[in-house]
Formats: sequence, structure tokens, C-alpha cells
Amino acid sequence: MLQDYLEQGRLQGGLLFTGPQGVGKKLVALTLAKAVNCEQLQMDSCDRCVSCLKIDRNIHPDVRLIESDESEIKIEDIRQLQREISLRPYEARMKVFIINDAHRLTAEASGALLKILEEPPGNSLIILISGKPALLFKTVVSRCKTLKFRPIERQRLQEVLMKEHGLDLHRAHYLAYVSEGRLGSALRLKETDVLREKNAVIDNFLFSRSPSFDHLSKEDRFKVREDLNILATWFRDIFWVKIGMSPSATIHEDRKADLLKIRNRFSFPELYEIMKAITRSIFYLEHNINVKLLLYDLRNQVWKGPSTSG
Repeated sequence: MLQDYLEQGRLQGGLLFTGPQGVGKKLVALTLAKAVNCEQLQMDSCDRCVSCLKIDRNIHPDVRLIESDESEIKIEDIRQLQREISLRPYEARMKVFIINDAHRLTAEASGALLKILEEPPGNSLIILISGKPALLFKTVVSRCKTLKFRPIERQRLQEVLMKEHGLDLHRAHYLAYVSEGRLGSALRLKETDVLREKNAVIDNFLFSRSPSFDHLSKEDRFKVREDLNILATWFRDIFWVKIGMSPSATIHEDRKADLLKIRNRFSFPELYEIMKAITRSIFYLEHNINVKLLLYDLRNQVWKGPSTSG
């Protein structure tokens, strides 16, 4: 759709990108800003010319990303946009303004933005990004072309991570699953040692004779919640292989030998009870509970009497 807009010269005024967090809305907005100003004139971004590189580094004088660390985007930001959009571009063919989390615009800021969208300069583009478009002024939405972003199918995302970002099969496979098809989330996770970290959680909790949780405190609740989610996916995979699905279809495909080895230690009713126990543990994290005791108790529940046959 964006390629058609580019070829037909219909990219001006306002665009609204909607969809869940992490599906690539901001990435596409920045790529579009590069495409309309790329020196290669190829209806796409080359990612190598001076213009593209400046946008990547957030130093292009004609491309501005508006976002706030605070709870609101205030009218001062939109007034600044209004001053800048009225000026001729310094070096670009088109001035581009990207407003991230546009649903955080105050009422005054939304009113000021509406005036700009009603009569935008011909050499400008305003891109609104929002995961909560229902919170935007309807009059603002009506002035924009809306593009709805959705998560990418898992196999397709795995291919993108391997071909375009150089990830090996195991990392790409795991990230495609845990990011739930959200490219932005997968790209953030790829900068971490995600396989080693999740395997350390599994090994410490399940395969260590004397697991250690003593270093944890109540301030580590977010980390503990992530660890419990990893454990939930591990037992989901055990269930998966027990019903005869291929280990390559599991989330922890890099540990398929361990999954096959351990699958008969748990019956289906025991797996059901373990998943309930993990869910309860995540719930208890929201209360003032000792996280070390929580994890020790959960491990005892997991290993209190696994079956020897499935």
C-alpha cells in the first residue's frame, strides 16, 4: 500500500499506523521517511545514502520524531511542529514528522494538530503511531489514511530474522515464538543473549540438584515473572511432544533432546497441575510475597512425584 502511495505521489498530509506494540509501526514510519527522501530515488530506502544514514542517527534536519517520556504529549510539541512544517525543507524533498504513541496527545495538542492536518503543506508528511487509536480524537483520525499493522506469521518472522538480520536457526526460531509475531519485540530481544538466559532459567529450576534463588528479592518481581513465563513455555512444550507433535514445532526447539528425554516423567494430569501452579505463582507475585519461598515451593510442586511413564 505504501509503495502504491509512493508511486502515485499520494504521500502527503497524515498517515495513521495502528496495531499492537512491537509489530513494527515505528520501524516502518522511519523507513518510509527514508524512502521519500532517499538519494537513490528507488521508491524505497537504500539505507546507505547520506539522507538515510542521517535519519537512522536521528540527525536529519527535516525528519523529526516526536515522543515523550512523560504521560502526555503536550501542545508545546505540536506548536513546534507547526513552526517547522511551515518552513521549506533544508535538504530533503519532504519534511516528515512522526508522532509516536499519538494517543498520549493532550486535548489542546490534538486540537492544534487537527488544524495542521486540515491544511498540511504539500511537501510534508505527518505519521501518527498508536496502539490505542480509540483514544485519538475522531476528527484527527478522519484526516489520516489509516494503515493497520498485525503480527507476522511465526514462520515468516523466523525467515526475516535469519535472512535480513543474520540470526541462526535456534535464535530466530525462539524469538519468532516468544515475540508473538511482533518484529519490533524480536529485534529488541536479538540484542540480548536470549538463548543462554532462558536456558539458564530452565537448567537452574529443573535440572539442578540444588537450585539457587537466594539472590532474589522482592524488587526482582519483573525478572521472576519473566522466568515463570519461560517455565510455562517449557511445560507447554513437554505437553506438545507427549501428544506426538514434532519437536521442531516446540518453542524450545534448541532443547528438543531434553524435551524428548523428560516427557515421560510427567503425566497429562501432572502437567495440568504444574501449569496451574505456575499461573498461581504469577498471580502471587502481584502481592507482597517472598519470591524465594515462592520459587522453592513451586519447584517442590513440580518434582513432588513425577510419573515414570506417560
